[in-house]
Amino acid sequence: MNKTNAVRLLEATGIVFSTHQYEVDENDLTGLTVAKKINAEADAVFKTLVARNEANELFVFCIPVTTELNLKKAAKASGSKSIALIHVKELLPLTGYIRGGCSPIGMKKKFPTFLDETAQLFEIIFVSAGIRGMQISLSPFDLQKITESAFSDLI
Repeated sequence: MNKTNAVRLLEATGIVFSTHQYEVDENDLTGLTVAKKINAEADAVFKTLVARNEANELFVFCIPVTTELNLKKAAKASGSKSIALIHVKELLPLTGYIRGGCSPIGMKKKFPTFLDETAQLFEIIFVSAGIRGMQISLSPFDLQKITESAFSDLI
């Protein structure tokens, strides 16, 4: 198993989690494909998005792969006037992660993080382990704890 920053941090905190590896298709990085490959309910697989507000502050949003981030709700949750997703080319320098392998756990810097409130409907949810080809499953409340995030209406 690859020891990503996310895996190392989870191990260090003693949080119970599992990893799920899958074969990556560079032409299809969609979350729905990932959900099928790891045999998970698509609504329980969460993608990690990074956005910037009008004051140039960064925020992390985790939402089901079956949905799109509602920017107005994201702005409200983060206490911002407006918010926009960062460009893909900014992702690696800012977070240490690449598109399709961005985890809310273990970024270069700790950003304010928000989990869509639907995460609470599941006993276990899935997020990227920090590389393409691996997901982490854990309790949404454990994810909330390690990321110091808030459950919010984001979709």
